[in-house]
Amino acid sequence: MVRSVGIRKDLRFFRAETYASYWFLSLTSFLGKRGDSYDRFLIRVREMYESVNIVFQLLSNLASAPNLSTVSSVEASAAEKVDSFSFFGFLNQVQQLKLRKLSKYNSMESLINHFKQYSEGQAVPKGFTYSAVEAPKGEFGVTLVSDGTSKPYRCKIRTPAFHHMHIMSRMAQGHYLADLVTILGSQDIVFGDVDR
Repeated sequence: MVRSVGIRKDLRFFRAETYASYWFLSLTSFLGKRGDSYDRFLIRVREMYESVNIVFQLLSNLASAPNLSTVSSVEASAAEKVDSFSFFGFLNQVQQLKLRKLSKYNSMESLINHFKQYSEGQAVPKGFTYSAVEAPKGEFGVTLVSDGTSKPYRCKIRTPAFHHMHIMSRMAQGHYLADLVTILGSQDIVFGDVDR
């Protein structure tokens, strides 16, 4: 929505703001000029092509990844060698390594430790934090206020749909009632987020 009016804001390009490794990929962020429904439509179509480009880049990086059977000498003898361009062979090796790692839960002590860690939860550091990612519909953020325990004092999830509804009246000025359908469709609002 913000990029459709020409403002260059994309959280994928800020290394400190994202958990993903988008800065290793070749990406393009598309901008609109007028901020109308057609601009938003064009940006979504271009983002779909950009998503296909991202998938191809990731698959080519996976295909050129080192052979997982050389991780250790024990695993090297057990795993089979596959061609480095065989993506499904690569996934098969990843699955085999996961199964070997899961076998550590065969002992009772490791199972008890796992259950204890799962039931107690992860302790969230004390204080206030806000983290956001670039979702397909806009900025998706989570605010946590914690007292240092495994259960945060407050958790607020900020979805883009509620904030897009705020500007609906401004976007519909000077349009017909039938144009609301196009404006609402180009905003791509989930009303479950708005109700929440």
